[in-house]
Amino acid sequence: MSSVPVFTGRHVEQAVSPERAVEAVREAFVAHARGEWTMPPKVYVTNYPAGDFRAMPALGGGHALLKWVTSFPGNPQRGLPTVTGVVLLSDAQTGQLRAVLDAAAVTALRTGAAAVLAAETLGRHDAATAAVVGAGVNGRAAARTFLARGRTVSLWDVDEERAQRVAAELGAHVAPSLEQALAADLLVTVTPGHDVVLGEGSLRPGQHVSLMGADGPGKAEVAGPELARARLFCDDWEQASHGGELAHAVEEGLVTRDDVTALGDVLAGAAVGRADASEVTAFDSTGLAIQDLAIALAALESAEDLSGLARLEL
Repeated sequence: MSSVPVFTGRHVEQAVSPERAVEAVREAFVAHARGEWTMPPKVYVTNYPAGDFRAMPALGGGHALLKWVTSFPGNPQRGLPTVTGVVLLSDAQTGQLRAVLDAAAVTALRTGAAAVLAAETLGRHDAATAAVVGAGVNGRAAARTFLARGRTVSLWDVDEERAQRVAAELGAHVAPSLEQALAADLLVTVTPGHDVVLGEGSLRPGQHVSLMGADGPGKAEVAGPELARARLFCDDWEQASHGGELAHAVEEGLVTRDDVTALGDVLAGAAVGRADASEVTAFDSTGLAIQDLAIALAALESAEDLSGLARLEL
């Protein structure tokens, strides 16, 4: 019989700091770019317009992972979270289950880490302002990560009360308006992706935007022509071109594979990031299982230090 630790959302946050999450996600991007970690395509089980289920596998670091996670945007109106699910972490040599983790907490940590990692990698060296549009679970994680990395950050949300509450909790600022938030040097958008927040002509020279909300078919946070005029990066071309922010621009013939660089290649030194201070850079994040694997492994490192960690007897 084996004893498997079960990480609640609270335990995931206790086990993995935002700083550790950024470094773990960086290592995962590089390992994937070098072919050391592998990741079959995620599988969508759709039940639109209600939402969808996603199965996300990965292999690396001596472990295998499967994340079974949901995205149901209408859930907050029912008093339910948008994202729920579990992450299963197994030993790659024996197949034995090593840990069970709350998928929402893992997703939030790696989403915040990827957003800020992309901003730090692709933003201007002299970037002075940072903002997060969308103060839900993942927007909170992005703002928390910016703050942990020593940056002042402004928050904006369509629900002003939520923006005020999250800002007070984290020690962030509330942007006076959406327009002021969208003008930040380092911008992260974490909206449901149903409505474009960056219209044509909205991105400024030298600006960077991490687009985190359009993680499924039909979603978009930025107008196609506006996206096409930026220097483009993504976490994974196959996912981004079919179900990410890039998908609509690809369908319209505005963007091709040759226009997009993988962030992992930049981090591994195999590709160039920002070319000059006036360039507009945009990162399309669809969420990768290798990022979840990185967070799960980081959490497992701290399992013995956590109090109240339940265990599953198998």
